[in-house]
Amino acid sequence: MLQGLYKVEFNTVHGSRCGVIYAYDGKMLGGNSAFAFIGRYDESGEEIRAEVSTVRHHEDPNYQPLFKTDKITLKLRGWREDDHFYFEGGSTQMPGIPFKSLMTPISDEAAPPVTPTQARGIGNGLYSIHIQMLDGVDGGNTGVMVLRDGLIRGGDGFFDYIGSYTCANGKWKGEIVNHEHTPSKGERPVFGGHEVGIGFSGTYSSSGAEAEATALAGKRSIRFKAVLKKLAEG
Repeated sequence: MLQGLYKVEFNTVHGSRCGVIYAYDGKMLGGNSAFAFIGRYDESGEEIRAEVSTVRHHEDPNYQPLFKTDKITLKLRGWREDDHFYFEGGSTQMPGIPFKSLMTPISDEAAPPVTPTQARGIGNGLYSIHIQMLDGVDGGNTGVMVLRDGLIRGGDGFFDYIGSYTCANGKWKGEIVNHEHTPSKGERPVFGGHEVGIGFSGTYSSSGAEAEATALAGKRSIRFKAVLKKLAEG
C-alpha cells in the first residue's frame, strides 16, 4: 500500500530533481525548495493511477522547473517493487516529454508521538515553509510541510521533516526531527550531515502559521523563524 512519507526522485530530458511526497487516503502532497506537488492516487486496480500538479511556492530563479513551466499536471501510472514505487507518464501540456520517478520510503521510527488536535485548530493541509536563521547566523531554507491532525510530514530536495504538534486558541507548538535524505554537498551548511531535533512554538490562522524554533545540530543550538503558508487542503 502506498502510505507514508517518501523521498521522490524524478527526471525528464531536461534533468532530474528530488523532493518528498506524503501519501495517505488517496492524496499525494509534497514538494521541494521551490515547488509544491498536489495530487491524488488510486490503488483499486493492478496499477497505481495518479494525477499530480505542480505549484511554485518560492520565486528564486535558481530553481527551474523540469517542464519549463511552473504549473503542470502529470498523469502517471505506477507499480511497486519491494518497498519502492515507480511511476511514469507525462502531461498533455507538454506532449512528447516522458516523466519518470522513484519513491523511496522514509522511516518514521524517530517520529515523536502524536496527540490528536482539537477542533478549530490549525487546518489540515499542505503548507510552504520559509525559514530564516536568527542571532546573526547566515542562511535559511524553504520546503513544504503537511499538517494532519497533530502529525507533521514534509521536507525539500535534501531533507525530510517528521514531527508532531498541538494547537489551541490560535497558538501551536511541537517538535520535529530533521534528517538529510540526500547529501546536501555543502548547500545547506547549518543542518547538513546532522539529524537535528527541533522544538518550536508560535501562532496560526486560517491561511498559515508562524513559529520560532530552536534546533540542536551536533553541539550547536540554533534559533530560527519559520513562516508557513497554506497551499492546499489535506
